[in-house]
Amino acid sequence: MTTADPFDSTQRRSAIGGWYAAARAALDRPLTSYYLLLGASALLLTIGLIMVLSASSVYSYEKNDGNSYAIVTRQLIWVVIAIPCAFLASRMPIGLVRRFAWPALLLSVLLLALVRVPGLGRTVNGNTNWLGIGPFTIQPAEIAKLAIVLWAAHIYARKDRKLTSLHQILMPVVFGIGLVIVLVMLGRDLGTALVLFAILLAMLWVVGAPARLFTLMLSMIGVLALYLATTSQHRLDRIMTFTDPFKDYHYAGWQPAHGLFALSSGGIFGQGIGGSREKWGTLPEAHTDFIFAVLGEELGLIGTLLVIVLFLTIAYAAVRVASRTTEPFVRYMTFGIVVWLLGQMIINVGMVLALLPVIGIPLPLVSYGGSALLPSLVALGLLIGFARREPEAARALAQRKKARSAGLSAGPRAG
Repeated sequence: MTTADPFDSTQRRSAIGGWYAAARAALDRPLTSYYLLLGASALLLTIGLIMVLSASSVYSYEKNDGNSYAIVTRQLIWVVIAIPCAFLASRMPIGLVRRFAWPALLLSVLLLALVRVPGLGRTVNGNTNWLGIGPFTIQPAEIAKLAIVLWAAHIYARKDRKLTSLHQILMPVVFGIGLVIVLVMLGRDLGTALVLFAILLAMLWVVGAPARLFTLMLSMIGVLALYLATTSQHRLDRIMTFTDPFKDYHYAGWQPAHGLFALSSGGIFGQGIGGSREKWGTLPEAHTDFIFAVLGEELGLIGTLLVIVLFLTIAYAAVRVASRTTEPFVRYMTFGIVVWLLGQMIINVGMVLALLPVIGIPLPLVSYGGSALLPSLVALGLLIGFARREPEAARALAQRKKARSAGLSAGPRAG
């Protein structure tokens, strides 16, 4: 009979303790939040471009006269536009950012109102939520997500010392965001309306609204959501069949069922990039709302977990920024962005896993769509800028810049 060597267990505990200490030391560095936000965002954007290329290739070939790269080319154009915008947002002073609060809200309301104008509004999958101007189409509700977070954070930051009053908490934020939600619901876009409502609840929670208010608002949105569902047979069928997609396999259950087929065939490591079978016409919206299913089929469980971990990394870094800042605007803005992006990710993944009804919510940074990509990248640019302005991070960046300048001025040494 052999006995365990006590030195082996001691060495294992020592190694685990060493790894833990190293991880804590890395997380405690001044620029950790900055690098986590930058790295996770860049990786998600890269994965998104790869998956849009793969998931859209067959659809693009059929719809664009044999050009398999038409859709990913359009996505690349949006990326080229969005990255400079995100960079500018990351370097913009907070005071200047706040000056865009009211113009952003008013622009969003105007665009959403124009969707209701005959000839300008476009209907896609039963929802009139697109605005067509010549050959260009945009989805104003995606812009509105960033606008309401910015506007609400600005309003609450101005009234930070008055937020003990329920009236100050409610007005004008609930009215302003409520107007945006009503305009979105007029286009029968239940999914986006629920995301906007989640942002509103998050902003109310972070400023300390009483619990009874959430009970009342959740009851109201439940009634409205049920009403919207019953006004569309297609939407009602999707809501009723999400728990068992195979019950109505050839109609409402077709998309979620094939999403499950894609995920199940991916296994642990996936079929490889380009190896998806479901994207060959059996899975609707393979490059938009259900791109997570194609990702799971081609990159497997490892790929899907990586994407989820990257979103959680963004949330973790953003919460670090919010907890360390002394600026109320930064705290409110950061929390609103996290709820928006993380909430959309949870809803999208839940749809693909048949844990939630299919309500047409894209996966941020990964799904195809410039209207969603541009505001999301600008929001992440703002978060990165907030992380750069943390006192310790700002000092570290200044010292690094000073050291780099000193090295350049010294010039090459003589051999």
